[in-house]
Amino acid sequence: MRCGGHRAGRRRWWTSVVMLAVYSLSLLTAGCASYNAREITPAEIQIAQYEIPEAELLDVGVVVFSSPELTEEEAEEMGTHNRVRQSEGHFIPCHVRNTLQQSAHWGAVRVLPEAGEAHDVVVNGEILESNGQTLVVRVTVTDATGRQWFEEVYEAEATGENYRDNIPWQKDAFQDLYNTIANEMAAYREMLTPEEIRAIRRVSQLKFARNFSPDAYGDYLEEDEDGQLQPKRLPADNDPMMLRLMTIREREYMFIDTLNQYYDGFYASMWPAYENWRKLDLTERLAREEVERSAWVRKVGGVLLVAAAIALEVYGGSSGSNILEGLLLLSGGQVFMSGLNISKQAEMHAAAIQELSESFGADMEPIFLDIQGQTHELSGTAQEQYRQWRRLLKEIYLRETGIVPPDAVPEDTGEAPQA
Repeated sequence: MRCGGHRAGRRRWWTSVVMLAVYSLSLLTAGCASYNAREITPAEIQIAQYEIPEAELLDVGVVVFSSPELTEEEAEEMGTHNRVRQSEGHFIPCHVRNTLQQSAHWGAVRVLPEAGEAHDVVVNGEILESNGQTLVVRVTVTDATGRQWFEEVYEAEATGENYRDNIPWQKDAFQDLYNTIANEMAAYREMLTPEEIRAIRRVSQLKFARNFSPDAYGDYLEEDEDGQLQPKRLPADNDPMMLRLMTIREREYMFIDTLNQYYDGFYASMWPAYENWRKLDLTERLAREEVERSAWVRKVGGVLLVAAAIALEVYGGSSGSNILEGLLLLSGGQVFMSGLNISKQAEMHAAAIQELSESFGADMEPIFLDIQGQTHELSGTAQEQYRQWRRLLKEIYLRETGIVPPDAVPEDTGEAPQA
């Protein structure tokens, strides 16, 4: 009976040790964010091997990236700041645009404050995680017909090597991620026939016309069985109303090009501070990870030593085993406390990262632009300005054509209405 009880006790002891080890490992891996993302491998940008005919070039609009609003606790945990994320939401689309332009697969590529009706292909993005070590973004690419080319979550890791020889407009620490997005867009475009590409261009033109003049062009498009827009009929080549609308469309492009000059200025002014912030952030994160690994090794070691002391209590009974049990408990406790002290150092590193983020966010003040004699704030009001500009274009179109908008209020002449 004693042997059976002894074996049962041994099994219980080993079970306890295994459970403690598993628990310790679970704590070690807890808190790691999972985005079900595809990890980026080194990728060279694929340049177009031939000159694409003008009729088959698709214009691309890259919309300013969104980012979930972070609470103070979330921002501190991620080592970032909402103002940094807001700045990155403008920086990343600019570099996506630059990379797409380098590939020579596209027509005009522009950064947009929001999606409009004027572009053949639209790239939407969301920043899920961003710091000096990791960049995770969700990217969705859709054409004017409503056909989604792809939606993908990309995750890239950077090392100190990735911060060497970086060049504004050309090479970023996460350039492999940008190259991968550009290559996959080019690969999808290569699968389209010239007829499909021309259909996308026609649909984008008709969508723009329908938005400005729904009475005239509202029935030119229809949805197919897949819910994608297709031309139902086409205007004549010399349709004066369509020609006027395409002139309006060129005016919108000119405004967006002007807006992109300000985005470029923001990108250029942001680059030095952003690059330095990310380098320091990477250094701090690597130091913190090293400290945390050391802390967890000590903590797990302390837990196992305490487990060994408990085992001696189960099987011991002699004064010698009691002394050893006490030493193990004392040693395990000291090792565990040592791990906690190192964790405090890791918290100091995290606080340093947060301080860097806040400092960087404070440096990234909104920029202002002067349009037609009026100064407008780009950050936060670019979408509003874009919307105001489009409303202005519609008013210009209505004045030129003499069309009275359905919601127009008749001018009060002071005369009584006729019966």
